[in-house]
Amino acid sequence: MSSFWTGRRVRLRGIEPEDWQAFMRIDAYSEHQRSMDLLHPPRSAGGYRAWAAEQAAAKPTGDCFRLAIDALDAGVLVGAVSTHDADLRAGRFSYGIGISGDHQRRGYATEAVVLLLRFMFGERRYHKCEAAIYAYNAASLALHRRLGFVEEGRLRDHEFFAGRHHDLVVMGITAPEFAERHPLGEL
Repeated sequence: MSSFWTGRRVRLRGIEPEDWQAFMRIDAYSEHQRSMDLLHPPRSAGGYRAWAAEQAAAKPTGDCFRLAIDALDAGVLVGAVSTHDADLRAGRFSYGIGISGDHQRRGYATEAVVLLLRFMFGERRYHKCEAAIYAYNAASLALHRRLGFVEEGRLRDHEFFAGRHHDLVVMGITAPEFAERHPLGEL
């Protein structure tokens, strides 16, 4: 029996308290953090334990939630995907994804996003998904284009980190665009 949340490469699942060590390892790649605007002061093991326990116990706020991404081939947690800014009235939501530096470019992000969008479009009836991507992040821009996202705009000098301002590219995909590109049953 297969799960809606499992593809060929990844499984999406709730965050468990014991995931703290995996998230601590993911955050240890400061070069990866810097490129994704995630650089923060070092956190203690106790801080990671508390965060993972809080995430494990958290109930979704509407359609805003965070899921762990497990790589089926490696049998390890490789990242997380989350929804935010879900507006049921307008029928749109945003999402974010992070894959650890040592597990990128293996198709994990692609499959995790497809699984998430199938749920949000097919089960929750949203009409549009938006993603905000730093203009210098060519790999993420390419991923989103391959998935069928369309560039909708650019917020110039929108974010400041790493000593300078950066543009933010806003991309979107509608439910019909997604369904045409990713027929149900294909992963």
